[in-house]
Amino acid sequence: MQEDATRWTVHGSQRIYASPWVNLDLDDVEIPGGRRFGHHVIRFDRPSVGAVIVEDDRVLLTRRHRFTIGRSGWEIPAGWCDEDETPMVAVRREALEETGYAVSSVEHLFTHYPLAGISTHQFQLFVCGGAVKQGEADRSETAELGWFTWPEVRALIQDGEIPDGSSMIALTFYLSTRR
Repeated sequence: MQEDATRWTVHGSQRIYASPWVNLDLDDVEIPGGRRFGHHVIRFDRPSVGAVIVEDDRVLLTRRHRFTIGRSGWEIPAGWCDEDETPMVAVRREALEETGYAVSSVEHLFTHYPLAGISTHQFQLFVCGGAVKQGEADRSETAELGWFTWPEVRALIQDGEIPDGSSMIALTFYLSTRR
C-alpha cells in the first residue's frame, strides 16, 4: 500500500482539560509541506453505541430535548459504553434504559467517527430485533417513544425531525442496504 501523502506528523501533545468523560488536547502537528501548528483534539476513552431497533417493518425511536442544539428531535437509542463494557453489552443496556424494551438479537452494522478531523470519538451502530417490553423508558433521557414505518422515517429525516447525525447515518444506511 502506498504511503498516504496527506499524513500529518504529531510531534507532541499537551492535555488542556481532563475529565472521566472527555479530554481536550493541543497537539503539535506538522502537515505535508512542513507547516507546523497547534491543533485541538477532543479525545474520548470509550466508544458510543447506537441501536436501530426493528420489529414488524417498523423502527423504534426516542424523542428527547438536546440542550446543546436547543431543540427536541427523534433519535435511535444510544449512549456511552461503561468502563469495561463491550459495545455489544452496552447497546443492549442502552436500548433497555432508553426504551424499556429488551432486545434478543444484535448485529453490528458499522463503526464511524462522527468528527474525525477533531475528535477520536468512535460510534458503533447496531441493528437489533426481538424487542420485548420489559419496563419503562428512563424519563430523564426519553420524553416519548414511537414506532415508525420506513416511509415515516424517510419523512422525519427529510423534515429535519432527526437532527442527530449518528441516528441519521444509521437509519439511512439501514434504509439503503436492507430496504
